[in-house]
Amino acid sequence: MQTSDIHAFFADEDTLDREDYLFFTYVFETDGDPREAAASLACEQSTAQWKRPCVDEDFRPAHAAKVVDLQVIDESRSSVFAPDFSGKSRYTRARVRIAHPHRNFGARIPNLLTVAMGEGAFFCHGVTSIKLLDIEFPESYLFLFQGPQFGTRGIREMLGVWDRPLFFGVVKPNVGLDPQSFAGIAREAWEGGLDAAKDDEMLADTDYSPFEERMRLTGAARRDAEAATGEKKIFIANVTDEVDRMMELHDIAVRHGVNAVMVNAMATGLSAVRALRKRASVPVVAHFDCIAPMSRHPHFGVSTTVLTKLQRLCGCDAIIMPGFGARMMTSDDEVIANSAECGSAFGNITASLPVPGGSDWAGSLAAMYEKLRTLDFAMVPGRGVFGHPMGPRAGARSLRLAWEAIVRRIEFTEFAADYPELRAAMETFGAPAARAETTGPMPAMGYTGVPILFQRN
Repeated sequence: MQTSDIHAFFADEDTLDREDYLFFTYVFETDGDPREAAASLACEQSTAQWKRPCVDEDFRPAHAAKVVDLQVIDESRSSVFAPDFSGKSRYTRARVRIAHPHRNFGARIPNLLTVAMGEGAFFCHGVTSIKLLDIEFPESYLFLFQGPQFGTRGIREMLGVWDRPLFFGVVKPNVGLDPQSFAGIAREAWEGGLDAAKDDEMLADTDYSPFEERMRLTGAARRDAEAATGEKKIFIANVTDEVDRMMELHDIAVRHGVNAVMVNAMATGLSAVRALRKRASVPVVAHFDCIAPMSRHPHFGVSTTVLTKLQRLCGCDAIIMPGFGARMMTSDDEVIANSAECGSAFGNITASLPVPGGSDWAGSLAAMYEKLRTLDFAMVPGRGVFGHPMGPRAGARSLRLAWEAIVRRIEFTEFAADYPELRAAMETFGAPAARAETTGPMPAMGYTGVPILFQRN
């Protein structure tokens, strides 16, 4: 690329109308000049060949992506990938921010992703590794999307719960249960204090558990649990399927009194999620399947922050995400950032309920709460409720007791001495999770305006 051509793909951000652009932030590695690689990246993602031969024209002023910031991070003699496939002796890592005119793709998720994560970015000449860290959206673009229909506030209104985190639970065994057994187990957990019971992400419309029968029996069990407890309850049905079947499954679920649906957002595709949101009359819950292969490599792929934003943009009312603890191989900072992203300022888009998950139980609650510093989250145990040795009713009861200990400021192990549900949970699942340092009982507000006990530093 000629020097004059490189210059055409750079701009001073202050000269741009921010409402006309989405801003993509990447970290990339190059075996060449980082400035040239950044220009090539902007070029390949937008105009590429910007004129026809022998025609006096140039599409770059209106359509080219522009590098607005470029910072070299470090240099190395080896690539972040092994084996060294390029054979060069010097590699530079840099952070780049690129302004993309959204007139090129519009408010269309597949087309946006083609630009942000497609061939132009991930097969760009001279770029040996790349990771998409963030996308910034102008308000005018966000207004083209519906976002969540219910969100955190709407789910709380459904349940009538404002003064604590919400307690979801994954019915276990996750596969193999017949519909009647499934519904009975869910009812026990609801009666023990669970707010929402859900299908496992792997549970589908199967011969041993036909979807409609499971919906009919579990929808009735939910209503029975509400009558028995005087509390509102939610059943989250997994409608993940071929795209042309998802809408029918939603309709079947709602017809049988099911009041939320779940979709494995990356497995079906975000455009399918957006279509489901347009059809849905109940909250749409996203599950994080297929996110790890896209995000876990530190130098390649896409960050979970971007995926959280996109799920919220497409209308997910609650977002189940990799949570705290060694099993999920996700740093505390990443979990906290993604949870906060669910409720951050995002134009007209309603806050989604963050649901960090992964091997949680009653002993996880205090640590989760102190790390997130808000009431506006849900925990989603599986075995922590349904693998409790005293049964799912006691497993759900243990969550409510754990919250009571937090409110009363009594250490979990001390409080557990008086409650067999907590003692049995400790015997089965181990010691409580390590707690975060806090600043004391200073009141602050969650996304929905409810008080929390701790305030961020």
